[in-house]
Amino acid sequence: MAKYIFVTGGVTSSLGKGIIASALAKLLQSRGLKVTIQKFDPYINVDPGTLNPYEHGECYVTEDGAETDLDLGHYERFLNAATSQGNNVTTGRIYQTVINKEREGAYLGKTVQIIPHITDEIKRRVSLLKEEEDYDIIITEIGGTVGDIESLPYLEALRQMRREYGRENCLVIHLTLIPYLSAAKELKTKPTQHSVKELLQTGIQPDILVCRCERPITKEIREKLSLFCNVDVNSVIEAIDAETIYDVPLLMLKEKLDKTVLKKLKIKNKVTPDLVAWKEFLGRLKNPTREVKIALVGKYNELQDAYKSIHESFVHAGAENECKVIIVPIHSEALQNSEVEKSLKNMDGVLVAPGFGERGIEGKLEAIRYVRENNIPFFGICLGMQCAVVEYFRNVLGVKDAASTEVNPKTKSPVIDLMMDQKSISKKGGTMRLGAYKCKLQRGSLSYKAYGSADISERHRHRYEFNNAYLDQLKSSDLKPVGINPDNKLVEVVELKGHPYFLGVQYHPELKSTVESPHPLFVSFVKAASDYKMSK
Repeated sequence: MAKYIFVTGGVTSSLGKGIIASALAKLLQSRGLKVTIQKFDPYINVDPGTLNPYEHGECYVTEDGAETDLDLGHYERFLNAATSQGNNVTTGRIYQTVINKEREGAYLGKTVQIIPHITDEIKRRVSLLKEEEDYDIIITEIGGTVGDIESLPYLEALRQMRREYGRENCLVIHLTLIPYLSAAKELKTKPTQHSVKELLQTGIQPDILVCRCERPITKEIREKLSLFCNVDVNSVIEAIDAETIYDVPLLMLKEKLDKTVLKKLKIKNKVTPDLVAWKEFLGRLKNPTREVKIALVGKYNELQDAYKSIHESFVHAGAENECKVIIVPIHSEALQNSEVEKSLKNMDGVLVAPGFGERGIEGKLEAIRYVRENNIPFFGICLGMQCAVVEYFRNVLGVKDAASTEVNPKTKSPVIDLMMDQKSISKKGGTMRLGAYKCKLQRGSLSYKAYGSADISERHRHRYEFNNAYLDQLKSSDLKPVGINPDNKLVEVVELKGHPYFLGVQYHPELKSTVESPHPLFVSFVKAASDYKMSK
């Protein structure tokens, strides 16, 4: 039987439930246990695929094509293991399933209610991962905070599972905040006490308290929380602000979170956590021998979470190269007013980010023109690759009206066009080209050298593609299509001949970069940026 751990949050959002869940999972995994993490999101959207990045951060895509919460990216980066459709569940999906069953007559005429029908579906989703694979421990992060009306059905389902499985099989970790009041010069426990009280009103007693704080919590504070929150003092865990999220597993190891969890779940495990590779990564990350500045040209730069996986991929690749990567966010709209040279001339590399719609496109095209003409290392992802094609056709091949039909539906030269299987689709949710697809790389190309293989598989999320009506024209130019999907012949990778590093990919390599397996394209791009800086 699998053991279940639930991570809830109180006081405020964005405390880092996903990071704590990932850190704990990493510690348990390092002890030889088979662990997975899932996220329950209380919003009524079926998935985050239709949400604006400003609203919810990036939409993370799994191997099997699920559009999910960005926390799943943390799960994969920490565990070095792929997630799937079952790892992210929303209220929208829960209600959609129950309503569909009701329409089919599955409830035999009974009145459909929150209890038991919605809560039963939530419990089914929790145990579904166990049916897919034989996990020892399933960690479930419940989004939002205790007290939110949206979270109540999830907490009720959790209460029922505790009653059905027993506390030795169903553990609750409550993440909360211990704020420091500078005027009083002390840490305050009252917000945590109220948060636990709110959780108790749902019928749930937390087993472990993880306390986010900016200063160390004293023995007296631990004892006070133990007394007022009804948890043993060894189960009050300090989660102090860390230099990097990758420090958190070691901080939780120091706090003996994994030992406390194993004891409460009555799991006998005397294996010493194997974190050698993790510590080596941290050593390289914190002791770089050089640094590079890389411009991230995008349209959602106001919210770093909109490009979360790209930022983390640079962390992994930087550590692999023993190089500190300083990311300089540049809003693509700002590059439309003759600001290109001023913004990019001191950069060691430029990444043009993914995105949707026409806003900021001209700025991206100007950035690509500048780096192409000045031999600055360039990396384009999804829309970034499409912009590289449009810029080259316009400014090198002389096709002045070359464009993407996403930006200009009436263009006479649609070098980027809507995919054929997308033209009959009107619904926006979950209908893009999603998930892992194969790609065949040309031997001798930059990308082939980076991967060390001609056959790769990468994750996609797009509706538009390079228009193969212009393929012969592309092949006869210096912008070479060096990566092709073997099944549908779509262009996946383009590289510019004669340029030190000019690479565009239709897929999203940032979604497969992890601590233990940095993505080869990010590793090669950081190295190219470092070489370029040395050459200057």
